[in-house]
Amino acid sequence: MSLKEFQKRRKQLLPMLGENSIAIIASANHLIRNRDVEFPFRQDSDFFYLTGFDEPEAVAVLIPGRPQGEYLLFCREYDANTALWTGHLAGLEGARQAFGADDAFPIEDIDEILPGLMENKSRVYFPMGRDHEFDQHIMDWAQQVRSQIRKGVSAPAEFVTLDHLLHEMRLIKSAQEIRRMRKAANISAKAHIRAMKNCQPGLYEYQVESELTHEFMQHGARLPAYSSIVGGGANGCVLHYTQNDAPLNDGELLLIDAGCEWEYYASDITRTFPINGQFTPPQRALYQLVLDAQLAAIEQVKPGNHWNDPHEAAVKVLTRGLVKLGLLKGRVPSLIKKEAYKEFYMHRTGHWLGLDVHDVGEYRIGEDWRLLEPGMVLTVEPGLYIAPDSPGVDKQWLGIGIRIEDDVLVTSDGCDVLSKAAPKTIDDIENLMHERRAA
Repeated sequence: MSLKEFQKRRKQLLPMLGENSIAIIASANHLIRNRDVEFPFRQDSDFFYLTGFDEPEAVAVLIPGRPQGEYLLFCREYDANTALWTGHLAGLEGARQAFGADDAFPIEDIDEILPGLMENKSRVYFPMGRDHEFDQHIMDWAQQVRSQIRKGVSAPAEFVTLDHLLHEMRLIKSAQEIRRMRKAANISAKAHIRAMKNCQPGLYEYQVESELTHEFMQHGARLPAYSSIVGGGANGCVLHYTQNDAPLNDGELLLIDAGCEWEYYASDITRTFPINGQFTPPQRALYQLVLDAQLAAIEQVKPGNHWNDPHEAAVKVLTRGLVKLGLLKGRVPSLIKKEAYKEFYMHRTGHWLGLDVHDVGEYRIGEDWRLLEPGMVLTVEPGLYIAPDSPGVDKQWLGIGIRIEDDVLVTSDGCDVLSKAAPKTIDDIENLMHERRAA
């Protein structure tokens, strides 16, 4: 991501803050896994969006109209001994030169400097409620300013969450962001293809998961965007199944919900396929129904349609198909009205996608579903889950879990499926898996 991209974002946000205001946002912290071992560091998405700075122990400050510079960064100073143990740090000079800060200060000095920056400001923006410790720091700094009131200093009277302004910006992706999301989707599609090619009865779910991780890393995506779901058979009916430790059985399906993160941007793809490479008739019937529902939903992703249009299209196709297969009984409009489909399809058809896999942005504006606009990216992921203990269901359907998910960009005249390289028709999946066996 270019330095100009982050400068453009700050330039867009600053006028929204208004005069006599200050915005303060902290980086993510190192998280301890156990004793001296840390989890891999991943920067806070909002902090990264505004700064591109990928170190912990940092605080960014934006002050509209400040003559000495509107963007300040508190961070760790460069120290050769520390660098010997943990690697290079940007330091104060790097914060200015490489990350575009107008000025930079040691993070250790923030308690002395920050209250002075808040003096005579009427409004403070910060990510309110996200980190109790940081919230307390904000209040402590404000209290220091209040203690100076008798000296003619005014203190902030209004504290506002930064989330609304920032998250509306993040909802519309720039060209640079879309390139990264397309790359993430392409890498993840390769990983799903690798999983299909290497899957066979007798393996364990975690062995297929290892194929996904291998492909991610081979292309420079060091981390998955979320914990991979690799659920064989009835495990595919567990929506957030992540144990991934069961054997894969001949004649069952494997549901994989997995996507990598590429340069901070997430992908999110689900594919379901037969472990032995051949769909049974019941699996084929349910799979084609889910695919038809997904294609109908994707057709509704275009500017001017509202957020719920894809979900409504998927629900209509699924309900009609469930009646035809005998899994639901009644008139389709009545079944939809009373949400009878939720016995087998209990989640929504998608979510926003971006720096976070469940990305930020409101789904409603007031009482109404928001309209889709070019630059938004969402998932489209209908599914059917026939639990092994579903009452009154013919045994041929029991234990079948199917979800098909793609990453979809809203364009000026429709949409673009970023993850289209991952096979999803019955013929394409079976042909791919049969080619693997013949090789």
